Amino acid sequence: MATLDLTQENFESTVLENDFVIIDFWAPWCGPCRAFAPTYDQVSENHPDIIFAKVNTEVEQAIAGSFQIRSIPTLMVFREKVIVYSQPGSLPASALEDLIAKVRELDMAQVHKEIAEEQAGQA
Repeated sequence: MATLDLTQENFESTVLENDFVIIDFWAPWCGPCRAFAPTYDQVSENHPDIIFAKVNTEVEQAIAGSFQIRSIPTLMVFREKVIVYSQPGSLPASALEDLIAKVRELDMAQVHKEIAEEQAGQA
């Protein structure tokens, strides 16, 4: 599956309408970003049920700013509209596959419950 380029126009709908979205924040001038791109594309082929997306931080500065992206590449994983992973740095293919397996194993009912409890406590 090809990666999807995210923009202001499609970012929110992509995250809200898909259960599992992995986003690579990158820039064309970033050597580590360019080195990670083939790995990201290769792993995406193994998971047609996951949206693999990219945000060009040079073009989409508002998106990068809203997520406080300070280092690139940064990987961010949304599962059921919740950020469950956000880390700068590229990963080898095996580590990215391990991350995907761990995110698949998450008990999202429990995650949503914990978020609701935390929000109730802050109200």
